[in-house]
Amino acid sequence: MLESVIIKDFALIEAISLEFERGFTVLSGETGAGKSILIGALSFLLGGKGGAENIRAGAGEASVSGTFFLDSCSRAALEWLDTHGIEPDESRVLLRRFVRSNGRGGAWIQNTPVTRTELAEFSSFLVDIHGQHEHQSLLRVAEHQRYLDAYAGLTEETAAFTVLYAELVNKRRQLDEISVSGAEQERQIELLTFALNEIDEAKLREGEDDELAAEENRLSQFERIFEETDSLSVILTGQENGHTGEPDSVLSALKRAQTLLSQTATIDTVLEPLASRLENVFYEITDIAGEIRAYRQALVFDPVRLESVQERLALLFKLKKKYAASIQSPIAEVIAYGESARCELDKLSHSEQNQDELSETVSLLEKKVYAAAKQLSEKRHAAAEKMSREVESVLSVLGMGGAVFAVSITDKPGSDNGIMQKCGPQGMDDVEFLISANTGSPPKPLVKIASGGELSRVMLALKTILADSDTVGTLIFDEIDTGIGGEVSVSVGAHLQMLSQKRQILCITHVASIAAHADNQIKIEKNSTAETTVTHVSVVSGRQRIEEIARMLSGDSISAASLDHAAALLSKFGR
Repeated sequence: MLESVIIKDFALIEAISLEFERGFTVLSGETGAGKSILIGALSFLLGGKGGAENIRAGAGEASVSGTFFLDSCSRAALEWLDTHGIEPDESRVLLRRFVRSNGRGGAWIQNTPVTRTELAEFSSFLVDIHGQHEHQSLLRVAEHQRYLDAYAGLTEETAAFTVLYAELVNKRRQLDEISVSGAEQERQIELLTFALNEIDEAKLREGEDDELAAEENRLSQFERIFEETDSLSVILTGQENGHTGEPDSVLSALKRAQTLLSQTATIDTVLEPLASRLENVFYEITDIAGEIRAYRQALVFDPVRLESVQERLALLFKLKKKYAASIQSPIAEVIAYGESARCELDKLSHSEQNQDELSETVSLLEKKVYAAAKQLSEKRHAAAEKMSREVESVLSVLGMGGAVFAVSITDKPGSDNGIMQKCGPQGMDDVEFLISANTGSPPKPLVKIASGGELSRVMLALKTILADSDTVGTLIFDEIDTGIGGEVSVSVGAHLQMLSQKRQILCITHVASIAAHADNQIKIEKNSTAETTVTHVSVVSGRQRIEEIARMLSGDSISAASLDHAAALLSKFGR
């Protein structure tokens, strides 16, 4: 249920903070006071359309926030939150939405930002608005089947059918994927076999392309490597090709320096650490010189090996060009392609067997889906007539005695060849509500001919017969009193009061006999100055409520008679 709402700078509303109670709450006020603006703000909060035109003149942003309490009946809402990783706070959830003057806006559920579509989807589990605003499930023909299923107790059975239907769709998709022509299949097998053989024959090893590139680089530059290592050996040791050359080499210079520093350190011991370090450097460079000499002596030019490496690199290049993303890719990509080709070949080689198995599975599922859809359809047809009679019975009490309400159930169209009955995720039926508000007129689609007041009364009738099965906790009725009065308005008030025992009801009304049935009453007023017009909202009770109902009875001039009449109505119909 809706517990509270805060509205800022929305249309004529400057700032409103309201708390709502359980049961039946009436919103009243003079024509043009802004009652529908309040409903419009709630519709905006629930994901309805809204833009910069909703911002109060002179303000830069309009915002609406509301807190909802989720009880044990709010299962669908709680499942939606869990699916989207949003947690209620002590069974409460905060919805927020704003729009700025540049047209940009945002919405949140708790502290999680959501799209307008997501906000509308979630709020549809919480609130249903009926009247002149867009948040009307009766105007969505797709929702009519949901109402019929709820009435017939088929909601869970339909959900189970949807799961079965989804399985059939998935298996059909798999069958389509493997049902290629024989020639195409053979072509694929031939291409994959050739690729796999080519890759297998190469006996590839991860990383070998890098290793071979390094070896090729070394072998192709043998002469340069030999010359440079020979020169380095001369610099370090003074030896060239095994013969003693100039005595002034790095090692001979270091040796003389080490001797001099060691001798000086015997005079001043402060130099001993430096002498030790220089000695270590001498031995380190001596070791390096030995390894360089050994490396140079081991160098052998092998033109046969160079040719072999270059041929292998050429093969890897060709395989990369054919089976990897680019020639710069690692050879691992070619290896991975080979494994993928092996798996695909295995699939294709068993495709006939898999196709037969899938075909049999699809055939069995089609029979199951058809049988389940047929069973659902029979139960819907059985419930439709009874539902029509019950809705008409309630409508007659609500001032639409001549109305005819019908539930149209038609089969979805068959396949092109007319052999197979088509099904959808909810079965084989298309469900739509029809109505004739005038005696003698044939029923026509509800969405095309019903007025706002008629829609509200049809919804009230539906909610009355669905009171035990519907899970939406808050119902908002706007224009429900259009075209009614007298005893009919008393009946409408009584029905709203009865429905409020199981749902939170908010209702805009101009009719005192409806307002008198409410548990709570909110008065909406419009105050104008030379500069601005602002809508104010306040909860009325006691004497103030009597005066407000008296105003609804007699207009602006409240008399003693109207006050007595108002008190009598509250005494008679109030709880």
